Amino acid sequence: MTGSLLEVIALNVRDAVAAEQGGADRLEVVADMAADGLTPSPETVASIAAECPLPQMVMLRCDANFIADPDVLDRLSRDAKALAQAGAAGFVFGFLDRAGKVDLTATEALIHAVSPLPWTFHRAVDHAADVQASWRAVRLLPNLATVLTAGSPNGVGEGLPVLRGRADAGDGSIILAGGGLKPAYVPALLDYGIRAFHVGSAVRGSWYDPVESRLVRQWRSLVERD
Repeated sequence: MTGSLLEVIALNVRDAVAAEQGGADRLEVVADMAADGLTPSPETVASIAAECPLPQMVMLRCDANFIADPDVLDRLSRDAKALAQAGAAGFVFGFLDRAGKVDLTATEALIHAVSPLPWTFHRAVDHAADVQASWRAVRLLPNLATVLTAGSPNGVGEGLPVLRGRADAGDGSIILAGGGLKPAYVPALLDYGIRAFHVGSAVRGSWYDPVESRLVRQWRSLVERD
């Protein structure tokens, strides 16, 4: 890939096609944004694959939390196999334990289950009890493609200094900036050397409205300014 990567959240085929038309590079495919994104059905992934060539990074998450007990891991492992067969190019997941630390045992179990496909650690990394420690725990995990992070549980606006520090430390290539991402933050992120951006509600009127290719196109132009 040259230039910047633009990832757009898609709930269905209509979203995916609009994202492609607007110039997105990749999709994050989820269900139920009221719960901040849960695992979609294999049928959704297959229907998107039939109509849209963009790579699908598919969410693996059962509930609106970051806890994964053995039953959850078993279910997600089975889901991953079905979703890969349906056309997933990679997955999005990540877990915290009840103390708020990165649950490496659970995360590594699912990495093994989805191997050799790449994966993104999602914004659980921003909601850990110690955000800096969570980053250190995640950044060297195997087959990691990107980490979806705002640098803060409160969004990119508050997390800019953290993201700058990570980029300055050499981790800019794995940062997928998202979570309250606004156009005003993009020039600074580009200055830091961050080249991957994730948008959801910013390319639609609301979560009840479909992705608008016009808005995706605006973001495409924005993230290419350097």
